[in-house]
This record gives sequence, C-alpha cells and structure tokens, in this order.
Amino acid sequence: MRFRTIFFASMTLSTILLGACSSEEKTEHATHADSHTVKDLRERTAARDIAPAFLKQHDTSMTTIYLAAAQHQELLEQMPCYCGCGESAGHTSNYDCFIYENDQDGATTWDDHGTRCGTCLEIAAESINAYSAGKSVKEIRKMIDEKYAEGYAEPTPTPSI
Repeated sequence: MRFRTIFFASMTLSTILLGACSSEEKTEHATHADSHTVKDLRERTAARDIAPAFLKQHDTSMTTIYLAAAQHQELLEQMPCYCGCGESAGHTSNYDCFIYENDQDGATTWDDHGTRCGTCLEIAAESINAYSAGKSVKEIRKMIDEKYAEGYAEPTPTPSI
C-alpha cells in the first residue's frame, strides 16, 4: 500500500510538473520579481498533512506540491531556490517557499510564497520526483544547481552538500 501511495504521489507530481511548468519559465521569471514585493501570507494548521486554506483558491495540483513539500523537509532544506527569495524574503532553501515553521506540537505554519512562483514549485517537484526515483540528495542538488545556474536569480544561501 505504501508503494502505491509513493508511486501515485510521484506520478501526480510528474504530471503536475509537465502541465504547470513550461519552457517559458525563464521568461516568466523576470515578472516574478514583482511578486517579491507582496508580503508572504502565513497560515498555521494543526499538522503538516492539513493544507492551509489559502490553497483553496488555487488548482489542486498546488495543494499536492505543498503537501509533498511538507513531507520532504530534509530533502528540500538541502535544495536552493533560484527565484530570488533568499534576498527578498530571507529564505535559506526551497523548503522555506512552502513552510515557514514546524512547531514541536506538530503544527505547521505554511508560507504562500510558492503559490506565486513557478520556479519554487518546479524545484520542489523535480527534487521530490528525482528522490522518489532513487536519486541521492547529492545527485539532485547537482541537477538543480546545473539547471538553474543561468537565467535565474542568485540561489538561496543553502549550505553545500
């Protein structure tokens, strides 16, 4: 049963990634800089498997990526984001684009930054898909760093692996 869940989540993220992210991403990124002037909305839920209400106004694929990001904290904390959020929002990794804070009581404070950023969503989905396919964190990091090295903002100050 667990394999089916992981396989379904991987297939869903692959489908979302193919449908939501296009070859126009680099040109669209230039307009994303404007979204950094919008203050990030944060919402607390009782647990990381409870999606925040702000996702209700978005396609269900966005919720899928957010919930997957919440389940892959250790992975995404090792992946930089290349949208400029390191400078504009103080993010230190791709994980910060989705989750602001995890409380000791299990509650999660979500960040809506990822809802306005195709780069954030793409990095999370690509990383989770590659991890589910058996790639190591180091291989995934290399893949992300190489793909986003040109045409994107400076990466978040995510420590090297």
